[in-house]
Amino acid sequence: MRADERFLNQPKHFWAHVRSISEKIGYTARRTKQIRVPTIAEMAAALESLGLGTRHLATESGKPTPLGRSLVAYFEFRAALLNHKVEPLLMDSAAASRLYNEVKRRTKSSLTIPMNKQKGKKRKPAYFTAIINMLIAENLRQLPCDFSPRRLTTFTQGSVPLRTLARWVDGAFPGAVNPIAVWEIKEYYYTTTFGSRVADGVYETLLDGMELEELRVAEGVRCRHYLMVDSHYTWWKCGRSYLCRLIDMLHMGYVDEVLFGREVVDRLPRLVREWAREYRASQQR
Repeated sequence: MRADERFLNQPKHFWAHVRSISEKIGYTARRTKQIRVPTIAEMAAALESLGLGTRHLATESGKPTPLGRSLVAYFEFRAALLNHKVEPLLMDSAAASRLYNEVKRRTKSSLTIPMNKQKGKKRKPAYFTAIINMLIAENLRQLPCDFSPRRLTTFTQGSVPLRTLARWVDGAFPGAVNPIAVWEIKEYYYTTTFGSRVADGVYETLLDGMELEELRVAEGVRCRHYLMVDSHYTWWKCGRSYLCRLIDMLHMGYVDEVLFGREVVDRLPRLVREWAREYRASQQR
């Protein structure tokens, strides 16, 4: 899922409003269980209840200001995207297993299959991660790739470290030193609640994005950053507010794209071919 250009490059105070209003009003409509779209009046009431001003959202007659109109447009967009496009893309374990078998059969992959961290009967292949790895390998062909860098990602100037990220990522192309692309994978098919571990995963991706933004702004070094998530129950039934946060993060520029569930089958090969072209061009310089 790519960002809508209308909402890219919004000033930081725009996102301060999105977060404050969303948290105060709530992300989901209780009756419909759909993502909520607050009105200007509801936004103003939310800010008032927080002891904040409202004149910058609407005039005394209730007419929205440019900022107010932009917020309404964004909330409408976010809700429509999640309610109608993202939700149908998310899979349960059975659907993920079927897709995993289809991709494995088609790609004839010889990659080592990663396993989930469950025990007993829930001990299965990490379906979503395996699907992603097979799709990446198929489209990179013989190019190098680190599907599980068990080390910190480092960017260098010459042979000297320039920046080192604070945490491990789930994958890096072509490797963990000076990658063209890094990605995070969040699949939670067997969780029964949206717990702190899942929430922490969202904020870890935000941290990576902020570090990569600083690297780009301060040093002119760009690394593509992706987040791929799945599990209908975890993300939709339990974690719709965090799906909203992911869409916010995308439009704040902290990830290049967020891929949801079965979307990886169509979108990821195109992205990987872009990485491959960039890599080959860099090798010819």
